[in-house]
Amino acid sequence: MKTLLKKTEAYDVHTEDACALPFSSEISQTEIAKLCDYLSKKTNKQYPILTDSNINLSLLNGNIENFIGISQIPTGVIGPLKVHGTAANGAYYVPLATSEGALVASYHRGARACLLAGGITSICLKEGIQRSPVFKFENLNDLSLFISWFLAKKESLHDIVKNTSRFAKLTDTKIQIEGNHLTISFEYFTADASGQNMVTICTDAICRFMIDQCPVKPSHWFIEGNSSGDKKATAYSFNNVRGKKVTAEIELSAKIVSEVLKTSSALMDRYWRTSTMGVIQSGAIGAQGHYANGLTALFIATGQDVACVAEAATGITRMELNSNGSLYACVTLPNLIVGTVGGGTNLPTQRECLDMMDCYGEGNSIKYAEIAAALVLAGELSIAAALSAGQFTQAHQKFGRKKSL
Repeated sequence: MKTLLKKTEAYDVHTEDACALPFSSEISQTEIAKLCDYLSKKTNKQYPILTDSNINLSLLNGNIENFIGISQIPTGVIGPLKVHGTAANGAYYVPLATSEGALVASYHRGARACLLAGGITSICLKEGIQRSPVFKFENLNDLSLFISWFLAKKESLHDIVKNTSRFAKLTDTKIQIEGNHLTISFEYFTADASGQNMVTICTDAICRFMIDQCPVKPSHWFIEGNSSGDKKATAYSFNNVRGKKVTAEIELSAKIVSEVLKTSSALMDRYWRTSTMGVIQSGAIGAQGHYANGLTALFIATGQDVACVAEAATGITRMELNSNGSLYACVTLPNLIVGTVGGGTNLPTQRECLDMMDCYGEGNSIKYAEIAAALVLAGELSIAAALSAGQFTQAHQKFGRKKSL
């Protein structure tokens, strides 16, 4: 077979250029200038807009490394989104950061329909976030001895968590055995933080205690065995929770469906049934239209870990035609990894966007989750209406295409 790629000589990792890009976790004007100067020399280009930032650099510590500037993402607003929940009770204006034309328009239309119907009922059902370390033993006998010791010591683990974090609480543990591999899933309550770093630190403290004290040592262990569902969609979440599990519902009259959504309850019911068959055949986890659109835009605007959309955008949408011609619709999201403290929530524009929703700071994470679920439901209604009535293409032609200047 003819060689298509030319083989290159092995690179000497000790040469001056092996890692020439300077790395720094320190955020200062000196370090920014050093990085920008390097980039300009290597690419022979300037980046005046990217690097033009007036942000207080001290606010970025813990959020970014090798900082060179701010990426600007257009932010729109929808609302009012009226929500009736355990913590969210009111009409909220919701910021959405996106470069996808038609997205904000669609969610705004859905929010208007829901407002006219009296609002969305949105309830946070359960909270919990997991870290799942894995331990390898020589054989099942050693593994069994370790489990016996672990079960006897399980209650003492609460004190380790208490001494490690002011906010985390260990709420549950689950054991899974596969040959000589033992996975222990530790579930925590993390208050108003999304909690991924918190549970990692607490679980590490627990594991080190166990390794130090247990009479039978594993040959090796890892802090995460890739079974907790972190940053990925899993079917496991439907039987449990990861982050916050929220469900939301609404009933739209036939008049609202016709006048605002420009379709009929019967057509939306028919489209939902058809699309659900399609999503089953595709092998997707869950059955929904486009949770990721609204959640990504909301997460960017409000300083969430945007990569968590990979798991947060799993769920189930249901739409049913009622005998009186109205439409019942609901969404269930078992994986909302969200927080109103920590992470990116303290950044200036992200904090303003959380303030816009009355969700910044302690005591607001459940409210935020209930608003997020209501947002998702508004988006599901609008996209299903557009697809059922044949408006989807025209909407993107109208809002999603660049106009000549």
